[in-house]
Amino acid sequence: MTVSNTDRLENQPQPPKEQASGFVDHCRLYIDGVRIPGEIKVDSALGLLHSRLGELQARHESDSSRGFVWLSLNEPSVQQMHDAAQAFGVHPLIIEDAVVARQRPKVEQYDDQLFLVARSVRYLDFDRRQNSVQQSRQVIETGEVQMVVGKNFIITIRHGTTLPDISDRLALRAGQSTLVNQAGPMSVAWAITDWIVDDYIKIAAELSDDVDALEEEVFTPNSRFNVEQIYLLKREILEMRHAIDPLDPALRLILSNDSQLLNKHIRRYFRDVLDHEIIAKDTIRGFDERLTDLISAAVAKVTLQQNEDMRAISAFVGMAAVPTLIAGIYGMNFQHMPELQTQYGYFIVLGIMVLIVAGMWWFFKKWNWL
Repeated sequence: MTVSNTDRLENQPQPPKEQASGFVDHCRLYIDGVRIPGEIKVDSALGLLHSRLGELQARHESDSSRGFVWLSLNEPSVQQMHDAAQAFGVHPLIIEDAVVARQRPKVEQYDDQLFLVARSVRYLDFDRRQNSVQQSRQVIETGEVQMVVGKNFIITIRHGTTLPDISDRLALRAGQSTLVNQAGPMSVAWAITDWIVDDYIKIAAELSDDVDALEEEVFTPNSRFNVEQIYLLKREILEMRHAIDPLDPALRLILSNDSQLLNKHIRRYFRDVLDHEIIAKDTIRGFDERLTDLISAAVAKVTLQQNEDMRAISAFVGMAAVPTLIAGIYGMNFQHMPELQTQYGYFIVLGIMVLIVAGMWWFFKKWNWL
């Protein structure tokens, strides 16, 4: 009876569970594509990994077993990052970037390690729909996920975001074995990046509804709208562009990298992520251009409305000026004014005023001033 690696691992004593500290989300062990239940200690993680692999190789009389450690950190301090880096042999140049957030999406190689940075995007209206984008002062929030990938480990550092459950993505099949078994720690990097880019696509669909709503408000005849809301959405979309646009060249750099960490299996999946990222980037850029045109149209419409209002005001002032002029003439204190002695002069003057104002109203109405 043949016993699989998975059965052997499940029958072995499990590593001790560790209560995660404030900055450690989890520290997990994967061997032959299978996650070992429980949490392990950070400072002894690689030692436990080598011990487990040594036991399997001795039993199987083979060196084909593979494994890695996944350590997830939440906004570590400089000292905390130094301790983790020392335990895993992280390159010193990575430590400073890992502690300081607000990095641009990028990929850098340090000897046999890769440092990846991706920006997550959260759309507030997408998570909890408010009445509309007009009711919100900030609709886009960005976070950051940094990934340090070595031969037998991956360290993820998150800033201002949460990591998803990527177990379904890691269970994707590539041939007869799981992706996590074939790609090792790079499979975790792919799964997180794929989740982030998929969120870009979802948010782009939600933003499309808000941009369409703003366009309808602007181009609906006689509608009232707030130009500030267009500026707000444009500002938020610009922030999203800053977060997602640099990921395109970063992913291209991954695909062109000749590192041994990137085998042919994982490259296929990263190509798919790149395709989705390009779609999201082009869609968001289209929204940005539409909002730019929308601002121009809104400003032109506001200017036209102001011109129409000024014409109406001018028309009313003109109609009021005629009676004022006539009344001013007859209010002069001259002793000899021919009309003052006319019996029906008062009614005649009022009639003339009404006729002139009515004529002016007809003229202004004909020329669409009123």
